[in-house]
Amino acid sequence: MQRLPTCHPHSSWSVENRGMLRSVLPFKRRTSRNLFSTATKRFPAPTMASLSTTTTISSSCSDDKVALEDNKVPAPLPVQVAKRLEKFKTTIFTQMSMVAIKHGAVNLGQGFPNFDGPEFVKEAAIQAIQEGKNQYARGHGVPVLNSAIADRFLKDAGLTVDPEKEVTVTSGCTEAIAATVLGLINPDDEVILFAPFYDSYEATLCMAGAKIKTVTLRPPEFAVPVEELKSAFSKNTRAIMINTPHNPTGKMFTREELDLIASLCIENDTLVFADEVYDKLVFEADHISMASLPGMYERTVTLNSLGKTFSLTGWKIGWAIAPPHLTWGIRQAHSFLTFATSTPMQWAAAAALRAPDSYYEELKRDYAAKKEILVEGLNAVGFTVYPSRGTYFVVVDHTRFGFEDDIKFCEHLIREVGVVAIPTSVFYLNPEDGKNLVRFTFCKDEETLRTAVQRMKEKLR
Repeated sequence: MQRLPTCHPHSSWSVENRGMLRSVLPFKRRTSRNLFSTATKRFPAPTMASLSTTTTISSSCSDDKVALEDNKVPAPLPVQVAKRLEKFKTTIFTQMSMVAIKHGAVNLGQGFPNFDGPEFVKEAAIQAIQEGKNQYARGHGVPVLNSAIADRFLKDAGLTVDPEKEVTVTSGCTEAIAATVLGLINPDDEVILFAPFYDSYEATLCMAGAKIKTVTLRPPEFAVPVEELKSAFSKNTRAIMINTPHNPTGKMFTREELDLIASLCIENDTLVFADEVYDKLVFEADHISMASLPGMYERTVTLNSLGKTFSLTGWKIGWAIAPPHLTWGIRQAHSFLTFATSTPMQWAAAAALRAPDSYYEELKRDYAAKKEILVEGLNAVGFTVYPSRGTYFVVVDHTRFGFEDDIKFCEHLIREVGVVAIPTSVFYLNPEDGKNLVRFTFCKDEETLRTAVQRMKEKLR
């Protein structure tokens, strides 16, 4: 079990992480100090001697002098950031997408589709705009969307929820996570994460002042280490966050693992924050919602979104489903984060969630075909490829190619091969735990996937 005693910017991890991030690539964001010092060297502020070359100055010359003084480059102001966020830099997803463009690389890094969402959903958005549904929505969601979410949850999880009291619409699942954490976690509360984890979990918990404990999932199966998990729980454990299907590994938590987590939560009176945004992208078994387990709904917040399932990640429509006593805190935080979410997009999201089952079946078939192209290609290139049973990600071991860590490998992959992957060490409190692994995504059209595979076959040695 990896434990960070507090979310402190000067922890040993943050120092390692800053060093790691500085070493990533030339495309990595420079520190503000470097940016400013570069600017000062290139554009030095004129000195007084350079401004005055004569002892007698005419009126016009005096005006010129004032103009020159006015154009001096001011001394840079120090970058300011709250201590709880000092350790965090530009997200790895943003960095990798930027470098993909810079180097003309095929972007199999950030998990956004390079194809568009379904026409019927886009048409519903256009219709809502044309009908004048363009002002602030009700804070916790447009009623038609709240009802559609509740109906979908009944069909998927077998649970009946009150759309008015137990469903909160948010600006993407990331905001649902933030509202849940900020609304329900107090400073010094202990929260358990499974590493590797989506990076916003740690950042949001640090903003809440939580103490983070991690339980590490390790290849090849990324199974839950039972004894390590049991030892992570204590009387101070306020919540555990679970992501199934799991980003970045593609793991799906088994029924036995979920039952174990449930029993420990009930025993220790612990909440569960269940991130289930990939629930429709499963390939070998049906998704199991944590809230559906006996005794768990009353202590579970289920987090989900529209973007992954409908290839509309830019719309940022998410939601949190929770019993009323937990929804209260979530809505309090949501009210002061975004207050409300895009009105016309909510109407369109309601239409999306009422799609027939045939849509979801076709979605699975389409992604299964994409996954096959990428997995077969990665195996042919020589990676050790780990099972991906859900999401649209695949994790591989890169060590046979001789690079000391995932950062160095990803740098080479971009510069010399022209393909972008995500170094997984950024998803751990201890980067060493992920240094042998990188993540690829297959939420791209087949031509893009084949191009990436071909580049790796030709150039990766």
